[in-house]
Amino acid sequence: MKVALIGTTGFVGKAILNELLSRNHEVLGIARKPEDVKESNPNLILDSLDVNDEDALAEGLKNYDAVISAFNAGWTNPNFYDDFIKGSKAIEAGVEKSGVKRLIVIGGAGSLYVGNVQLVDTPQFPKEYYTGASAARDYLNILKENTVLDWTFFSPAIEMNPQVSGTRTGKYRIGLENPVFDENSRSVLSVEDLAVAIVDELENPKHIKQRFTAAY
Repeated sequence: MKVALIGTTGFVGKAILNELLSRNHEVLGIARKPEDVKESNPNLILDSLDVNDEDALAEGLKNYDAVISAFNAGWTNPNFYDDFIKGSKAIEAGVEKSGVKRLIVIGGAGSLYVGNVQLVDTPQFPKEYYTGASAARDYLNILKENTVLDWTFFSPAIEMNPQVSGTRTGKYRIGLENPVFDENSRSVLSVEDLAVAIVDELENPKHIKQRFTAAY
């Protein structure tokens, strides 16, 4: 399959890139600084397409089978919320214009529900992640209005960071609107197994026009 991956140099993007290449997909890796990609593979092409330029993006994405967006506006960016929404909407529009139907978006866990409350609205939610989580939640609501694309929105496990990553088991359990908890009431997934879940969804679509999550 020919897949365009936006955000190739990020924490999540790197893992998805490795998983795609390990399964012999042809990948267009899109990043602000493609020179930071150290991977060398005959199935990998790198490009610095501007995600905010939907016409350029549309031209670059033509003839691809799917787009995976691990777009991040930069955690230290003081204008993170606005830049994330702007970039995400431009990516969505660019994919539509390109004629590609399949879009998989990596979002955040904050929009998952515990009871009737989204995690981002709970008192325990870390304040330092609030802006990013709010942006991802609000964009999910925007994406839900798209009737043209075969979109999927993925919310990672609550604990998905470098501290719990480093191992690929190839195993995970899936949920939809609620976090997946283990027997210790933890929602944990390595970034390597996040990548497995994403590429499994790419190869075997089960969540068209739907959000899903995964954890051990």
